[in-house]
Amino acid sequence: MHTFLLSLCVVVAACQSINYVPDLNPKKAYEYKYVGVMTIGRDRPDLAESGVRIQCSLKITGVSDQTFLLQINDLTFDEFNGIPGKSSFVTSPKLTQRVAAELTQPVMFEYVRGQVGDLQAPVEVSHSVLNIVRGILGFLQVTVKTTQNIYELEELGIHGICQSNYAIEEDLNSKELHVTRIVDIKNCREKAAVYKGMALALENNDCKERGDNTVEIVQYKYNVRPTEDGGLITKVYAEENQLFSPFNVKGGNSKLLATQEVFLIGVTDSVGNVTPSPMQNRGNQIYKFGTELNQIPLQLNKNTDPMAKISELIEHIVAANIKQVDNSRTADILQLYQLLRLVTLDNMETLWNKYLGNSEHRRWLLDVIAEVSDARVIRFLINRFQRGDLSVNEATQAVLLTFNHLEANSETVEMCKEFLIMPFSRSSDLLWSTVLLSYGSVVYRYCGTVDPCPLIAVQPLLDLATDSLSRNDEADLIRSLKAIGNAGHLSSVKTIMKFLPGVSPTVVSVSTRAQRAAVQALRHLAVRDVHRVQEITLNLFMQRNLSSEVRMQACLILFDTKPPLALVSMIASFLLEESNLQVASFSYSLIHGLARSQTPDNHILSIACNVAIKILKPKLGHLSYHYSKALHFDWFNDDFLIGKSSDIYIFKNVNSYFPSTLISKWKAYFIGRILETIEFGVHTAGIQEMFRKTTSILTEKQNTSLMEAVLKMLSEWQSLPEKQPLISAFARVFGQEVFHADLNKDVIQSVMQAISPKAGKESPVWNMIENIQNGVAWHWTKPYLIFETRYIRATMTGLPIEISKYYLSVTGSTVNAKSTISPPPTDNLGQLLNADILFETDGNVRSAKDLFVFHGINTDVVQSGAESISKCLLNIPWKFSIKMNVKSMKFQLDTPPWKTRTEILSLNYNVYAVSRNIEDPAEAKMTPMMGDHMEFEENPQTLKNTTGESGQEQTKSWSEADHLQTKICAKAPSYATAMCMEMEAERAHYLSEYPLYYVLGYTRCAFTLEPVERNKPIDKIQIEISNGPNKDTESVSQSMKIFLSQQMSKSLGSIPDPVLIMTALAVSGNDKPEGYETTVYLTQAAEKDEIQLLVSQIGEEANWRLCVDADVDRTNNKSKMQLQWGAECQTYKINVEAETSHLPGSNPSVNATVNWEEVPEYMQEIGKRVGEYIPGVALLQRFSQTHEKNPEKQISALVTLATSESIDMRMEIPELTVYQKEIPLPFQFFPFESNQQDEGPSISSSVRLLEIQGICTISGNHFRTFNNIRFTEAMPKDCYLVLAKDCTTEEKFQVLVKEQLNRRKEVSLKTPAGSINMNYFRSGIQLKMNDSNILLSTLPIRDTSGQLLIKFENGIVIQAPTLGLNSLYYNGHTIKVEIESGMKRTTCGLCGQADGETKAVFRKPKSQMARNAFSLLTSWMLDRTGCSDTCSLERQHLEMKLETKSKCYSVEPVLRCREGCSPRATVPQSVGFRCIPTDTAVTSFDPPSSRSYDTNSAYVEETVDAHISCFCKANDCLAA
Repeated sequence: MHTFLLSLCVVVAACQSINYVPDLNPKKAYEYKYVGVMTIGRDRPDLAESGVRIQCSLKITGVSDQTFLLQINDLTFDEFNGIPGKSSFVTSPKLTQRVAAELTQPVMFEYVRGQVGDLQAPVEVSHSVLNIVRGILGFLQVTVKTTQNIYELEELGIHGICQSNYAIEEDLNSKELHVTRIVDIKNCREKAAVYKGMALALENNDCKERGDNTVEIVQYKYNVRPTEDGGLITKVYAEENQLFSPFNVKGGNSKLLATQEVFLIGVTDSVGNVTPSPMQNRGNQIYKFGTELNQIPLQLNKNTDPMAKISELIEHIVAANIKQVDNSRTADILQLYQLLRLVTLDNMETLWNKYLGNSEHRRWLLDVIAEVSDARVIRFLINRFQRGDLSVNEATQAVLLTFNHLEANSETVEMCKEFLIMPFSRSSDLLWSTVLLSYGSVVYRYCGTVDPCPLIAVQPLLDLATDSLSRNDEADLIRSLKAIGNAGHLSSVKTIMKFLPGVSPTVVSVSTRAQRAAVQALRHLAVRDVHRVQEITLNLFMQRNLSSEVRMQACLILFDTKPPLALVSMIASFLLEESNLQVASFSYSLIHGLARSQTPDNHILSIACNVAIKILKPKLGHLSYHYSKALHFDWFNDDFLIGKSSDIYIFKNVNSYFPSTLISKWKAYFIGRILETIEFGVHTAGIQEMFRKTTSILTEKQNTSLMEAVLKMLSEWQSLPEKQPLISAFARVFGQEVFHADLNKDVIQSVMQAISPKAGKESPVWNMIENIQNGVAWHWTKPYLIFETRYIRATMTGLPIEISKYYLSVTGSTVNAKSTISPPPTDNLGQLLNADILFETDGNVRSAKDLFVFHGINTDVVQSGAESISKCLLNIPWKFSIKMNVKSMKFQLDTPPWKTRTEILSLNYNVYAVSRNIEDPAEAKMTPMMGDHMEFEENPQTLKNTTGESGQEQTKSWSEADHLQTKICAKAPSYATAMCMEMEAERAHYLSEYPLYYVLGYTRCAFTLEPVERNKPIDKIQIEISNGPNKDTESVSQSMKIFLSQQMSKSLGSIPDPVLIMTALAVSGNDKPEGYETTVYLTQAAEKDEIQLLVSQIGEEANWRLCVDADVDRTNNKSKMQLQWGAECQTYKINVEAETSHLPGSNPSVNATVNWEEVPEYMQEIGKRVGEYIPGVALLQRFSQTHEKNPEKQISALVTLATSESIDMRMEIPELTVYQKEIPLPFQFFPFESNQQDEGPSISSSVRLLEIQGICTISGNHFRTFNNIRFTEAMPKDCYLVLAKDCTTEEKFQVLVKEQLNRRKEVSLKTPAGSINMNYFRSGIQLKMNDSNILLSTLPIRDTSGQLLIKFENGIVIQAPTLGLNSLYYNGHTIKVEIESGMKRTTCGLCGQADGETKAVFRKPKSQMARNAFSLLTSWMLDRTGCSDTCSLERQHLEMKLETKSKCYSVEPVLRCREGCSPRATVPQSVGFRCIPTDTAVTSFDPPSSRSYDTNSAYVEETVDAHISCFCKANDCLAA
């Protein structure tokens, strides 16, 4: 028994002594073997990968109880580049030696209970190497809790401060503890990662719910053995995965796989004390960024003498691009960026002074130095501004590039402020705008990195806005507001609110233009301060007295905040009562577009908008494109996680059909972010005003010539305000406004003066012409790094992994030109119109765009990863001469034939596994991910098909299913030229299998111009245009005329001279030219115009011709065309006929028929394919269709104008008929009505087609509104109706009409200048002004204010143009109201709003739709005002009882005689009734809100009698 108890005590004591918490004994030495591997590829056995491997031995010895020394030995650094299984790692001796020089130096670290603390290392050990040490020491980082098997905690490690999840399992046999640790490195509280270049791409968290483009996870597995000193880590295996795809990772990805294996070799006792060399504290275990931030991942070069290399590269780049852009020099430009980021400010100044006097080198230096992107380049630009050695143009471009690519921090923001106070910045309006906008962009990016963002950053812009207001400088105020909008600083809200009425107690009075700028300044705050912006914009939107455009802009910003359902419902309720149709139409169309949105960021909003549309559609769904509109189109693909959206905003005002503002905006959705790629806007209110004035004058003159119209329009510029811009334009890139400019009348006048025929030697055009006569050579290039985005983070090995994208563009143009003018101008430019001019030029425009995507390791000593390279080249070369004489209308163009193959547009794309190291730059490897594409060309199969008629040759080749080659050429043998398309592609996978892998292979596409061999070489291609035959083709034209007389004499009678001759000939020495000649003949008559076009091939034995005979019969509204071609125009034939019809009582229609006798086989095949396609398209477009036998070889279509905004269509093809009714049109169409039967079209008549007439008439019971809507209806008797009135707050005029019992009309005009009454008696018209009789014999007269002119012209005519009333005509029976163009869309009454709207035909006072014409009359009847009022009618809601125990109330009022009167005449009226159970209590009844009744209510239609005339008792008040 004692023995058993003793044994039990021993066991218990032993168990209590087991300790798994990792620790190190400072008196012992620990030796480990370490292997770290990183590979980047597609994780497919047939695709190439690259990677690195580090192998070494580790020795850890104690310095103190908690401080230890790490010594690394036996280091080898290996690289991999090839296909897994076929290639292996290869040791790089030079790279190993370089890394070992630092990595083998001893490093001290703190270590307590499994936690690695601060590191100390010699100062010469770089951050890059020390990070590798951090990665190695990561195997010691583990938290062991023996009281829990599963637990989680936040830990500090190389990836940052991240969440770790642990699982522990004890091996009872080996007594070892197995620890599994999972680190969530994607959601770290403090993450060792850097994002660069993505400040303007908003994160799209909603997109991440549908998938992700990156997945990152780290897993460690430890074996821990218990010892008396604590847990001893004997083995570690760690694995880190990063899956990246530009699309959804589920559809294929680029995979980073990092592994670490650590094995314990042995533990020995330490011998002696360790005396470490001097060291510095280098921080904790978290990865520290260093030189990798400056290293472009696309190349690796030794930079021993950067200044010499920069000079060398600039010389080479300039030389290579001096004639045309050399797209092979992209690597040199990237290296230049890299080197410039290494030099000092003094070095930059040295380079500038070196190239100051050389325009080509200077321009290249300025363009590339902007990409230094830190404080050095800002100081460099400050020096340039202060010394004045930049032109305004150079300074504008430099500021724009530098500021928008600058790394924004507190230092650079402070330096950028200096540009706001330098005089040179204000030397040009464009430069000053660019400085302000660019500074705002810097502040925006800076505020994205700090929270809260200091007020001092945006204060200069706020001060400028305040100062501009005090100086009454509207231009500067708008610039500052736009810059504030770019900045998007939270503290700018109060300043912005000062310029917005109704939202701040300290609001100031500014123009509508400034208010618009202030609203737009809220656009970035819509994301940063959602609730505040919603409050402000909702307030503005609900202020009905504000400018329509300000309210619409506010609505736009409001929906940018993604309002919730409750707020959207509130907006919808408000719109139900909206009287401004511009605002209503814009808001409704914006909500309608968002309701259909498919993008993730609009998912919740689209649901809310769908609810709003159901509320708003009955009232606003009819509004046409005559009103303001917001058009939204988007697309998103969940599989690829990419999408796009485009918006077009059309802002209109009440005075014009044409938009006052147009904005177009595009967004891109990719890699979980939203990028506002580009936005353009133009405001045309100033030029609209000019056109409006011109139009009103031209409308008065029925026949105005084109020249008179132009001169009148130009003269109107003089009357415009000096500071009012004719056109304002802006452009935004990536959400930041980069351009803003106003075009005022001074600019227009200077241009007109410069190009005027009277301009002399003082004109800049004169100088330009003189220079061209002497010969000019001009060259320009522009490199531009469109974007550089980088995501760099730590890995467990200590090497950084990077995902980066570079988009580089180089555009250039070379122009050589020379002209000869005979006789040369001596006095003015007008002399050029009578001179013979020869203009010769050659040159090219080339644009090379390279897109690089890199995923892999990027340090200053080694690069390894996957790299995709896309190269696109646009090349437009030219060489030609032009001879012309404007007076004789002869033009001749000569150009040489194409001698060599030239690529016009090409695209090359491939993906590579890349490996580079700094010690062996010549040994860099770029292995195509699918292997060398040349291997696929061993046994290609080829298919050739040449069609002689079309001149097209196709060549295709492929091997099995992975390599496709095709070439299609369209040849023009006569001109020895061919246009070809070449395509080559290699694929290892199908799209449906792995979407990302499908795009991995080599791709090449090119459009080329190539020479075509022919028997006779061509000297030149000559194109001539004239109004008569030229000497080279005179005999040909004569023969053509003879042929034409034989073919078409029946229709023409005598053959006229041609009105146009155009030839395109291939000229070869003294041989007869070959090519084609086009001749046009025109015969005009009063009833019929005839036109003949003849295209003939010129050459020996050439008999191909194309004959077109067309005529327009105006008498019968018919047109027809006969098309014949082939040998002598006899081979093929097509007839086309069209006829318009508009008979009384019917709608306008167009009937078109196409029939043919014989056509080529390829046209038959195309027609057959189209015929097979039509049924499916018809079904998708919801057309009805019937299969029936229709005429063969014929297609016919009938289009009928159903309404002004819709058409009916019926189309017949052989064996099928498709038809559809009321197809909506994007515009309104008004049938042309003209009383000028004998006159040709004039400018004024064309203007009137575009403008609403603005004329309303009543004749008896026949009404015609401002919108040309006609209806007939009996009028209520003895009651005033509002015929037309100014419905703005000014109420400048009101026209009332009353029909008496004798059916004569009484009219009353009320204006601020006075009132006028007109009545008709047997004795004639009675006229009163302000209750005083006016004799007709005294007319014309004016009122005392001079605003009213009354005259007699077969009736009374009242003119008050300053009050918006052009004229009011009255003769007792007919009334005609004509308003000024400025009143359009602002009127209301029976005449309507003069807005061109034809769907909203009957609009009541509160903008509700009347059910019919009589309901419209009822709604505009004025209530009786007293006993003096003769009106005996009133509006009443009727009650009706049904046998079904229900009571019903009319939903709209019905005319009834007032109490004490009985009906004399009635008319039937269809009325809707809302019915409810009899026992339902109704305390009050408001028909407009009858929709609030519960679902038990019912709706019925009944016809009732409406009273229109009453008889009242003699003792009634009316008779008193």
